[in-house]
Amino acid sequence: MKQGTFLILASILITMTACNNNKKTTLNSGINKSYLDESVSPAQDFYQYACGGWMKLHPLSGEYARYGSFDKLAEDNQKQLKDLISGIAAEKHTEVGIPQKIGDLYNMGMDSAALEQQGGMPIQANLQTIAKIKDKKELANLLAELYLNGSGSFFTVFAEANPANSRMNIAWLWQTGLGIGDRDYYLEKDMENIRRQYVILLSKMLQLSNYNKMSKLEGKEESMAQKVLALETGMAKVFMDKNDLRNPHKTYNYMSVDDLQAMISAVDMKAYLKAIGLENIDSLNVGQPDYIKGLNTLILSTDLEIIKAYIALQLVNDASPYLSNDFVQTNFDFYGKVLSGKTEMKPRWKRVVSTVDGCLGEAVGQMYVEKYFPTEAKERMLKLVDNLKSALGERIEQNTWMTQQTKAKAKEKLETIIVKIGYPDKWRDYSSLHIEKDSYYANIERASRFETAYQLSKVGKPVDRSLWLMTPQTVNAYYNPTTNEICFPAGILQPPFFDMHADDAVNYGAIGVVIGHEMTHGFDDQGRNYDKDGNLKDWWTETDSKNFEERTKVLVNHFNRIEVLPGVFANGTFTLGENIADNGGVNVSYVAMQKAIKEGSIQKVMDGFTAEQRFFIAYAGVWAGNIRDEEIIRRTKEDPHSLGKWRVNGTLPHIPAFIKAFDVKEGNSMYLTAELQAAIW
Repeated sequence: MKQGTFLILASILITMTACNNNKKTTLNSGINKSYLDESVSPAQDFYQYACGGWMKLHPLSGEYARYGSFDKLAEDNQKQLKDLISGIAAEKHTEVGIPQKIGDLYNMGMDSAALEQQGGMPIQANLQTIAKIKDKKELANLLAELYLNGSGSFFTVFAEANPANSRMNIAWLWQTGLGIGDRDYYLEKDMENIRRQYVILLSKMLQLSNYNKMSKLEGKEESMAQKVLALETGMAKVFMDKNDLRNPHKTYNYMSVDDLQAMISAVDMKAYLKAIGLENIDSLNVGQPDYIKGLNTLILSTDLEIIKAYIALQLVNDASPYLSNDFVQTNFDFYGKVLSGKTEMKPRWKRVVSTVDGCLGEAVGQMYVEKYFPTEAKERMLKLVDNLKSALGERIEQNTWMTQQTKAKAKEKLETIIVKIGYPDKWRDYSSLHIEKDSYYANIERASRFETAYQLSKVGKPVDRSLWLMTPQTVNAYYNPTTNEICFPAGILQPPFFDMHADDAVNYGAIGVVIGHEMTHGFDDQGRNYDKDGNLKDWWTETDSKNFEERTKVLVNHFNRIEVLPGVFANGTFTLGENIADNGGVNVSYVAMQKAIKEGSIQKVMDGFTAEQRFFIAYAGVWAGNIRDEEIIRRTKEDPHSLGKWRVNGTLPHIPAFIKAFDVKEGNSMYLTAELQAAIW
């Protein structure tokens, strides 16, 4: 999947409670003291102080590699979705329609007996097709067909706005196909055990899938798995590094299909594009030209049988969650246990609900909204967004490092941000998605083809700015630079991130900060490259750009020094955008809260905590969670967000208001002098 198209933060929403005459006597502080660890000084380890009690009360279960506030809400939402979906599935549906599609897909996923009986049969035809390939010239149509079915090897294609003309969608070609995930797993010496375990996975999958027999590899499974690993390692060496992927100028390389074909003679790209329905395009954006050139060399120099085994194993791993238990367990043993440290699989109902949600997202979302989302939340949220927008505008105007020329354009961009709250104004049409009673996996393929056709149909057409990039039931939020929009789905518009019965200090600390975070993404190291219309255009003076880079280096250096595990350090460059947004979100929401205090809508002291202290405790509580060491390593390599602990202990020392609120002194672990603090937005 393309990374960096839009910037996502697990965000928070809903608005502050309206001021009313009874507020001071009816609202609580919003601070649950059982979630604190008051044995720890907030000046030494604020994360442990503010979240230690929560972490003790919510230990990790075997099915989780990380369990935090967001995960708990997502789990609660999933239980609500289960009630909706299982209720529909229990009914008989004689007519084709959304209820029938949801019910049939859920029932097939829950029918373990049928899944065991089918075993690996649902993927045998595809594997036979791969095994019969006799010439590399046949790769184009093979790769295209598997891509349409949901299994991508080597590269992927999707529709996305043209950075030079954000009103129009174009086709993008993007690197993909590393079975382990991040390229560092293939290249770093200390990842040797991961690579050994990956070879074990591939060897087992060759046997389980029967591909070893189709390709005369019986007794040679491990040898072939090693060769596939070598091919993927070669791909990893020419993959664009994740830090470079953050630079939108490096990933915008608009060229003709002929120029692309010249880069990769090993694959007939015109035949590939025709097979996926894009025969009429003559140009596209190639995200990583150097990777495509390197991939061409790899395909030309690699034995066809190895390439076929690689493609087959990509298919098997993609299909495994939807097959019999031996496939599911083998897949989990590597991706769940080895990579993330989980000890047990999620129960079947959770996995199947997630699948139905993934295949029929907006259809499920429409039902979810009707039952669980209060319509008045939209209006209240809009008011909060306006408050935060005003505060960010003041911060921009008051900063001392930007010229008036750039400030004016920044404020213009801020004012034109599109705000999406709760759910879309129009719902997707799923009438062309057919769910049939042949096999669970066959329907996953149909859903993949339906989704791919929907996405690719956008190529060459105007960008529809009303479309949502998340479903309403998603517990998350995002900022998209090409449409200059922030989005807050209904799924996160509920406790524990907003408390209607609490004084607004905690709501500003939780919801307000993350809304501010999403707005700040428009001005982080990636978002600042886009103008108010979403075009990749430099609207900064040279002096302002240099000042910005100097100020953001403070955050890069600060996070680079954070040791997340013994000998494992955070990546300050990779996480820079999210760290800028956290820094800005805290500052912006704090300004908004101070206005509310002056207006008398927030009590100054409650339960022994000042409004400022409640603000920061609430902010930390958003990131409360327990996490396994394996997941710390995985997220440090793959996730552009800093780990929860460091979104608190790494961010707050840069906030002067925090230093003051908890009387943090020089010599305390949470202390940074003003000269070392990052002051950006």
